[in-house]
Amino acid sequence: MKKVKISTILTVVLGAFVVVLLFSPDTKAWVSRGLMKIGLFKPDLERVAENPEKVSASVAGKPSVFFSDGEGNRIDAANQEGKVVFVNFWATWCPPCIAEMPSIDKLYQQFKDNEQIVFVMVDVDNQYEKSKQFMDSKKLSLPVHVPSGDIPDHWLGGAIPTTLILDKQGQIATKHEGMADYSRPEVADFINKLIAE
Repeated sequence: MKKVKISTILTVVLGAFVVVLLFSPDTKAWVSRGLMKIGLFKPDLERVAENPEKVSASVAGKPSVFFSDGEGNRIDAANQEGKVVFVNFWATWCPPCIAEMPSIDKLYQQFKDNEQIVFVMVDVDNQYEKSKQFMDSKKLSLPVHVPSGDIPDHWLGGAIPTTLILDKQGQIATKHEGMADYSRPEVADFINKLIAE
């Protein structure tokens, strides 16, 4: 019987991992979360007012952007009467979205009792029940919403996840496209500054 070389075993194991990584959104999310924990994928918290190019389209005034929860209640995210609004566009099939969800849930837990901030987690596939089941299966307590009208291009271009944080006047304070770790202290600090303004 031939001895199997360690390099052959490692090659097989690595090959199997790559195959699983290619076909499993949960595995991709797990790897991505590991990369977030070592400090990669920090959210871009640059104020839009300081860098207007960050939001591709400038719009006069505040748009009405409506989302609905599972009970049919509508929320106009840009018109929340002096509240900061955290909006995240995501989908259940999106590995970067899945990867960042636990960090958003940690942020939500910090602020869930604060009446001066609203969290709007928008399933871009418009499948509330599937999204709610996803949140329950992952033991996340984030409030699920679906679009209830058009989403302006300067809010959501073509990338998910996309996260916006709106100031108390309903203007985009910051926008980040792609995965990020929202449990970082600087995110809570950014939100607290907006609440204090």
